[in-house]
Amino acid sequence: ALCKSADVVVAPPFIYIDQVKNSLTGRLRFLLRMCGLEKEEPTLEILEQLVDIGCQWVILGHSERNILLFIGKKAAYALSQNVKVIAYIGELLEEREAGKTFDVCFRQKKAFADSISNWADVVIAYESVWAIVTGKVATPEQAQEVHAAVRNWLKTNISHDVASSTRIIYGG
Repeated sequence: ALCKSADVVVAPPFIYIDQVKNSLTGRLRFLLRMCGLEKEEPTLEILEQLVDIGCQWVILGHSERNILLFIGKKAAYALSQNVKVIAYIGELLEEREAGKTFDVCFRQKKAFADSISNWADVVIAYESVWAIVTGKVATPEQAQEVHAAVRNWLKTNISHDVASSTRIIYGG
């Protein structure tokens, strides 16, 4: 049984969204891995079309599609359409080895933060990009270290309330 306060979302490939959507029951939801902005990026999935079929979540900033220039704008747009955002952040192996993990994650977080006014509908997902591409495994301690630094960044740069209430997950 699911914890009553848990949100459980599934991120199927785009072509399987309808099949997955029709298979989910109860409080399970599906999400979109990325969205285009209204008519500005016609080759990407259009958020309004997915909202029409019940999409309530979107992943933005995933390592495969992370373009900081547009991330904040997309986050603000998704939130304006009442779609919750999972905002991915994370560093490459060479950035971790150079001691730049926090700088990279904070730069990515700032790209989102400048455009977000409703933090209640945002989840931050730390993804150690290096763990995915190298096959090396991030330790729980490494993930917790980044989570703590991100929470402190939120406290310093946004507010104490946002820092204490924002969900931070490991997405790698």
